Amino acid sequence: MEKIPSFTINHLALKRGVYVSRYDVTASGDWLTTFDVRMKEPNNEPAISQSALHTIEHLAATFLRNHPTWKNEIVYWGPMGCCTGNYLIVKGKLTSKDILPLLIETFDFISKYEGEIPGATPRDCGNYLLNNLPMGKWESKKYLEEVLLCAKEENLNYPD
Repeated sequence: MEKIPSFTINHLALKRGVYVSRYDVTASGDWLTTFDVRMKEPNNEPAISQSALHTIEHLAATFLRNHPTWKNEIVYWGPMGCCTGNYLIVKGKLTSKDILPLLIETFDFISKYEGEIPGATPRDCGNYLLNNLPMGKWESKKYLEEVLLCAKEENLNYPD
């Protein structure tokens, strides 16, 4: 079986950042860009707790799908199984620099969020108790301040 492209990235050299994971073209000719929103250095620092990552998922998905400019371009936001980040799929052929301002807005929103977590009820979520707003905010602020607001090329392009 062939290795899928995301398993060919050197995770030992991967920094926290925002990377274009892949481009796809739909049957109708529309471009989709999948972004690797990497919040932790794989295999080099502790992963994000499932409860914090779940909270980030709920808040980011809600924010992005309600964004006045981007809401119709957002296809998907969801956590990585390894708990080191998230995937964002957006309509269009975009670069990491194109999406960086939106991610800054998103993580700023999460880091300052107060109130009930959207969709965190038994009716709306399959594991609504698996949430941790304080840690989701903390992880988001850390990523915002240490990576997104000062992103360099090494945070925007996969390592060789």
